[in-house]
Amino acid sequence: MFKGRKLLIVTKHGKEKVIAPLLEKELGVECHLVENFDTDVLGTFSGEIERKHDPITTARLKCLRAMEVDNLDLAIASEGSFGPHPSLFFIPADEEFLLLLDKKNDLEILVKEISTDTNFNGSEVTTLAELNRFIEKTKFPSHGLIIKNDKEIVKGITDHESLKHVFEDFISKYGKAFVETDMRALYNPTRMKIIERAAIKLTDKAKSLCPKCSTPGFGITAAKEGLPCELCNSPTRSIISTLSTCQKCDHTKEEQYPNGKQKEDPTYCDLCNP
Repeated sequence: MFKGRKLLIVTKHGKEKVIAPLLEKELGVECHLVENFDTDVLGTFSGEIERKHDPITTARLKCLRAMEVDNLDLAIASEGSFGPHPSLFFIPADEEFLLLLDKKNDLEILVKEISTDTNFNGSEVTTLAELNRFIEKTKFPSHGLIIKNDKEIVKGITDHESLKHVFEDFISKYGKAFVETDMRALYNPTRMKIIERAAIKLTDKAKSLCPKCSTPGFGITAAKEGLPCELCNSPTRSIISTLSTCQKCDHTKEEQYPNGKQKEDPTYCDLCNP
């Protein structure tokens, strides 16, 4: 379905470096970088352009709008979201969505990769000492920084001399500054690795065919909780089965005990360990 076709990678932040080699090798596509379309119009991490849609809708819009500009029917886009981990509430996380949109075959293949390996952070600073304490925990200068306020923003700072110059300029004009990690992929190698992991997951899913109609993208669409506790046998929140569904013919397949165990440790039981 994909071999030999031109695929549009919708990014302006260097993501093609990790996406293109994988897709060309595993799916046989010919990757092209989007032209004449600024993905930032759909929102920026730094907040000067508000993202109006959820990450999946935003990735889909990126694909559709870029397809119109470049006149191709196969595209891929990613969208990241940063904040508290959905279950480890006090730990920051990077949640990456990668969407392959095939307009010719009316097909979407979506994957999500979530990781606590992120330098996502931000702080108001007024002194050079405060700034230095901040950069010690953000992997600078290999990872870029942003300095901003409600009047001005400077992105992509990747060396100490520039950082000091911009910071002193903000302090002289405003008395304070807000410094944050630049989460754009080309300035954030840690995030780029998560996107690469998502791309590996996507190629695996694209090569997974529906047992009934052979449509690509056959994968898990739902998970059922209820794995019994090995001590009291009560259902826990752990996964007991997963459901895979084909988006073309609606064929479904349920897999019992996907994590290879039929009982859960009492540590994860709300009755044994409330």
